[in-house]
Amino acid sequence: MHSERRAGWPAARPPTRRLFFSRIADGLHGAALASLLGADTGIAASPAHRQGAANLAVRPPDFEPRAKSVIHLFMNGGPSQVDMFDPKPLLRKYEGQDAPRDILSKIEFADEIGGLLPSPFEFAPCGQCGMEVSELLPHFTEIADEVTLIRSMWGESFNHEPSLYLMHSGRILPGRPSLGSWVVYGLGSENRNLPGYVVLDDPKKLPVNGIQNWQSGWLPPVFQGTRVRSEDPPLLNLHPAEQRSSPLVEAERDLLRRLNRGHLSERPWQPDLQARISSYELAARMQLAAPEALDISQESEATRQMYGIDREETASYGTRCLMARRLVERGVRFVQIFIEYQIWDAHSDLEESLRYSCGKTDQPIAALIKDLKQRGLLDSTLVIWGGEFGRMPLGQVRDAGSAGRDHGPDGFSMWMAGGGVKRGHVHGITDDLGHKAVEGRVSVHDFHATMLHLLGMDHRELTHERHGLQERLTDQYPARVVTELLA
Repeated sequence: MHSERRAGWPAARPPTRRLFFSRIADGLHGAALASLLGADTGIAASPAHRQGAANLAVRPPDFEPRAKSVIHLFMNGGPSQVDMFDPKPLLRKYEGQDAPRDILSKIEFADEIGGLLPSPFEFAPCGQCGMEVSELLPHFTEIADEVTLIRSMWGESFNHEPSLYLMHSGRILPGRPSLGSWVVYGLGSENRNLPGYVVLDDPKKLPVNGIQNWQSGWLPPVFQGTRVRSEDPPLLNLHPAEQRSSPLVEAERDLLRRLNRGHLSERPWQPDLQARISSYELAARMQLAAPEALDISQESEATRQMYGIDREETASYGTRCLMARRLVERGVRFVQIFIEYQIWDAHSDLEESLRYSCGKTDQPIAALIKDLKQRGLLDSTLVIWGGEFGRMPLGQVRDAGSAGRDHGPDGFSMWMAGGGVKRGHVHGITDDLGHKAVEGRVSVHDFHATMLHLLGMDHRELTHERHGLQERLTDQYPARVVTELLA
């Protein structure tokens, strides 16, 4: 035995204990040992409660959170800031004149350029805070004192697809985890019988990028968004085809649990398997919890009227806003509501388009804020309103219709309410024409970092190891928590 030569060992002498440990760092076995030792000694790159979790169990935040849950009102299509939240009287003075060169260089449809276009809508101060908003939003004026309005958002692309990827995942590329997935990955969910991340998309059509907007990417699949319909039934295939007695059902589930756990114990390094088992078990529990949580018929007639469910124009979006309140009330961590396909993409017929969009959403959104507040939920729920970008301050002439506006990523508006942000506050300034954020600029990555901070998480520490890299929502981009927004 000692006379044999072994690859990698000195030929003159057999391997000794000292020589073995001097060479242990070589090769794959050394890398594996380093990984195990790192986990055992706590020198992993990210906190243990953030790295590698594949279930919805509640996990502690990094520090005291301001908010426990999020309702994201995503306005896909790009709402026009200069017609809703960011008045620019100078546009009237220079109406019809050619746009400055820095604006013309950012146009997507160069053959449809018109002159500078003032808003056809009147602005007026509202609430005790005096926030100026458009006549398009009569119900918003009732909640302005609860809102922090950000007028200085900016993004990276003037196309819908990359801008939606950026807003939802931190990069303009597909395949990365979404906002809700990161939040539930970091904190888990407070209701073990409902999904931690629920998506209420519009029944008419999926938004641009489809289900990629709420995917979990390379995070465990248990963290992806669960689509819930606002029309009956809310969840497909939720009820069993054959009704059986409760003891029999429970016995079957107990047997499946034991079989699954035994199967998993033999394959401990397969997070997808653990996530799949967790998803099946969640689906079984949802058979009892989900129908009750999503049944808005339990609400009073006054509440339903407040959300506009009795009116055709607002019924669909109002239903989803009310469902969102019922879900966060029951411990769901992240609820995302999408609106009708590209409803804010006003390339033409600006006035008609915006009256339609605001008419569908303004009343339900105001009702949601008021309802959360009167139930004592607004302080613990962060409500976010905004799209992937805004619109240009110049007109766009398309077909035979009246003028619209092209995409504008360099300066647009979003707002937040509840969950630890200031009340009745306006942050940031765009230039005199409303094209570019110039003061108090807030990047999409800054917005992500601030949202995570309000939930008690450090965006630099919320990581997931992938291919040797510590991936994060804000990626490697510079991002800051916008403390000026915090109460």
